[in-house]
Amino acid sequence: MKKIIFTLALTAFVLNVAAQNGGITPKVMSEIKKGVTLSKSDKAISNVLKKNSLEALSKNAKPVSEDAFDISNKVPSAGISDQESSGRCWLFSGLNVLRSKMILRYDLGNFFFSQNYLFFYDQLEKSNLFLQSVIDCGNLPMTDRKVEWLFQNPLSDGGNFCGVQDLVSKYGLVPASVMPESYNANNTSRMSSILKLRLRQGGLELRNMVAKKAKKDDLQRHKAKVLTDVYRILSMCLGTPPEEFEYTLKNKEGKVVESATYTPLSFYKKYFSLNLKQDFLLFMNDPSRPFYKTYTVDMSRHTYDGTNWTFLNVPTSDMKEMAIASIKDSTVLYFSCDVNKQHDKKTGLLSMQNYDYDFLLGGEKGMNKAERIQTFASASSHAMTLTGVDLDATGKSKKWLIENSWGEVSGHNGFLVMTDEWFDEYIFRLVVEKRYVPAKLQKLFQQKAEQLPAWDPLYGMED
Repeated sequence: MKKIIFTLALTAFVLNVAAQNGGITPKVMSEIKKGVTLSKSDKAISNVLKKNSLEALSKNAKPVSEDAFDISNKVPSAGISDQESSGRCWLFSGLNVLRSKMILRYDLGNFFFSQNYLFFYDQLEKSNLFLQSVIDCGNLPMTDRKVEWLFQNPLSDGGNFCGVQDLVSKYGLVPASVMPESYNANNTSRMSSILKLRLRQGGLELRNMVAKKAKKDDLQRHKAKVLTDVYRILSMCLGTPPEEFEYTLKNKEGKVVESATYTPLSFYKKYFSLNLKQDFLLFMNDPSRPFYKTYTVDMSRHTYDGTNWTFLNVPTSDMKEMAIASIKDSTVLYFSCDVNKQHDKKTGLLSMQNYDYDFLLGGEKGMNKAERIQTFASASSHAMTLTGVDLDATGKSKKWLIENSWGEVSGHNGFLVMTDEWFDEYIFRLVVEKRYVPAKLQKLFQQKAEQLPAWDPLYGMED
């Protein structure tokens, strides 16, 4: 009897301690259950939910208007790209900005640059960035936050516009037919996992060498050995990038514009006078931080000798003003957003009115944009190309036309439309040619940027 009493007393003590420490005790569970009462309508909804998706049941039943894709100002386009099962949206979007210029200038038809060509060098350069950074941090413990971040993120096929700036400036461009897409460019998962494993192994080898006081030249030789393995794997999976090629550029009517032998850099310089690193400015909308300040994100570049992503934080009203000026002048823009929020993938409409989960389930209190960023509830996840804007009689934007890189079967023949309200809530980054940036904003880029760590909630690779 005493043993039973002791056991009951001990159980009560343990439960009391659990309650004090924040555990779910029988008393807490009882309180939770008391707060849950399912009405008849709740039970009916529950029965339907067991056999249907939340998206289908919370979808606004109002049909999309016939004029949803009527846009007053849009830049002509030719062809839709498809990144397939890869995280290369940043590369497709950046190259879509450049190919738009080519199409308009030379009256081209369905013309594309090779994403595969630049992706090869992107993966090689990111591998070098990781290995050299491991050497630079070689004397820090493995538990250091930056060292941990490096080994957690040795390689990615995601990225941002900085990658386009760095890679095109360094390696040039080739037409899609010169180095076509490969299976492993379109389906990067397995190749990426193999490369990551080799890089992590190489990173540990380099750290051991640093610990043994290896000479700088020996460290560089071993790094080159690892990069040789990376190059070989990339060549086998993606193909070897051309150093020189013959190409005949024809307009949409088949008339020859020029036929010549090029290197990738001479091809780029022949058809573009743009300086990608000087003629484009990067903007961000993050209301959790002060506006009109510049920020830079550590380790956000694609090449070791490149530049970290530096941007000016501005309200979306400034973004819209620059985007409208650009589109009116037949110039498309690179931008990124949280594409999976309120996205009707069947119609291609991005609208705050698409889904009402609160009406269906209740309990959705909602957060503002700043709170969503701070709590990792929302972030820049996908890059696309802004190609049109629908303006009212006063010149105010109502909705925006987007060229995506998910193929023609996605959305509205490969295009999406976002409402102006959706722009405010889920647009994060915008890249603008300097000539469309007001002088007062250009001047603000002269201020010293605050550097943020690579793991800051603001930063994320678009894929």
